[in-house]
Amino acid sequence: MSASPSFKTWMSQIQLRTESALEALLPNADIAPQRLHEAMRYAVLGGGKRVRPLLAHAAGELANAPAERLDRIACAVELIHAYSLVHDDMPCMDDDVLRRGKPTVHVEYDEATALLVGDALQTLAFQALADAQTADDPTTQLGMVSLLASASGSRGMAGGQAIDLASVGLQLSREALEFMHIHKTGALIRASVLLGARAGRGLDADAMGRLDHYAKVVGLLFQVVDDILDAEADTATLGKTAGKDADNDKPTYVSLLGLSDAKRLAEDMLSDARATLSPFGTAAARLEALADYIVHRAF
Repeated sequence: MSASPSFKTWMSQIQLRTESALEALLPNADIAPQRLHEAMRYAVLGGGKRVRPLLAHAAGELANAPAERLDRIACAVELIHAYSLVHDDMPCMDDDVLRRGKPTVHVEYDEATALLVGDALQTLAFQALADAQTADDPTTQLGMVSLLASASGSRGMAGGQAIDLASVGLQLSREALEFMHIHKTGALIRASVLLGARAGRGLDADAMGRLDHYAKVVGLLFQVVDDILDAEADTATLGKTAGKDADNDKPTYVSLLGLSDAKRLAEDMLSDARATLSPFGTAAARLEALADYIVHRAF
């Protein structure tokens, strides 16, 4: 039996798989309406760390899910993520001009096109999840579609963004800040893990509960680190405008706790994620490595 690839090699392989799957799923730029399809591909391809697809694949491997199913799930969660970035960057939201090291979609094209790009990517995500087999039975697959919808809507990511916009200039408690980010960032990350796990078989209720807790912790962990990076890293490193949260007077873990305590919180969350995975042993090595990657990717 050949040895498993290193985490770095595995991560690169999954990123390449996801890029290829997305490229095949997105309409070609020469298909009408050409400008919309070109802008959709601009928004999705050739950028991003693909953290959500990586989490879906890692959880799916733990559940012995076929790789082809995980490719579909990876596309679905990444398309939802990409649509949210396109809309978040628009002037009516965060009004940003840089994303993944290049002009945002509304800058490169126009606001109306950016709005339609987000709409089209969102619907394509559900098409990706519905058009091919992603579970052993139709009932499970229908539940997976429902899970992605809940994670994306007013009780998930979109609702978290609404709370974020309403919180500008306010000093939130830690509980209120966590509530916002459980929805805005955490919901789709949690869905990525659970969708990957549901694509496989053999995980009992206790195992799924552990994965759910891990996913919730990692979802908040991602946001804590994002707040730290926004305060510490430069624009070239981030690929987006640095210091935007502070400039817009947004509540963050750094503004609430201070930089040192925010970093300590990230390490505590990492320990929690590791402890939650420990009963799985080496089978959860990819998920553990991803949690570590999220924390230490730039500090």
